[in-house]
Amino acid sequence: MKFLFVCLSFFPSALVYGQAKPAVPASDKAAPSAAAPAAASDPNAIVFQVGSESFTRAQFDQLIASLPERVQAELRGPNKRKLADQLVELKVASQEARRRKLELDPKVRQQIALQTDNLLANALFLEVLGATKLTEADMKDYYEKHKSEYEQVKARHILVRFQGSRVPVRANAKDLTEAEALAKCQELQKRIAGGEDFAAVAKAESDDSGSGANGGDLGSFGHGQMVPQFDQVVFSLPVGKVSDPVKTPFGYHLIEVQEHANKSLEEVKPQIEQKLKPELAKKQIDELKKSTAIKLDEAYFSR
Repeated sequence: MKFLFVCLSFFPSALVYGQAKPAVPASDKAAPSAAAPAAASDPNAIVFQVGSESFTRAQFDQLIASLPERVQAELRGPNKRKLADQLVELKVASQEARRRKLELDPKVRQQIALQTDNLLANALFLEVLGATKLTEADMKDYYEKHKSEYEQVKARHILVRFQGSRVPVRANAKDLTEAEALAKCQELQKRIAGGEDFAAVAKAESDDSGSGANGGDLGSFGHGQMVPQFDQVVFSLPVGKVSDPVKTPFGYHLIEVQEHANKSLEEVKPQIEQKLKPELAKKQIDELKKSTAIKLDEAYFSR
């Protein structure tokens, strides 16, 4: 059933088999191409037909609108046709399964019941999530407790790669050993401490060709956007101080922070909502569990 998994890759097991509106009876062998061409703006125009089932333009649009936003985005453009092709394959198989009365098989019925429960549970969570509201106080409290997560730095660096680095060797440059790279990085550090311009040294010596051409400039970034070894140092450096050599999988770095800043509460409210609302919704679902009579045979489940 490979095609089924392909189809479900677009959306969860929420393919609602009963939503397709029956059309005028047709041969079970009718090809999808037999459907009448969809009118540009007629919501009742049939966009595809499989056997005795058909989807109108409005039904197909409603199906897409019922899916998660992430999936809806994937179904724009050419993927809309891909979804239709997969639905056709799914409908052909499901119609044949019904013809064989497979829905009456006890194992299949159990799976259908489980899928139904799963779909309803997801629908409940989404309904609770949509109704969950965060107060200004909630968001402010979270922001104050996690302010460091919204810290940003503007920094520049000089990279000296060594053998095994993820960065390729520059043209006509030697593939340095780790010890040689450390020694070179320390020498560059001394040159900058002696008065040489950081940007000029970066342009001439940095093995990071992208930032090197711009004087080592990395722009502004937040926590977690750099490898851990780099991240730990860059957020602890005072403005204007050049670090000691910092080893990462890319090589040895000299880092200079030019600015520390924090995003404001207004800037991060969408991120806070995205984090807190699902947590609050889950708490409400957990409360349902506490108020529901539940009994497990511990002897059976502890085997």
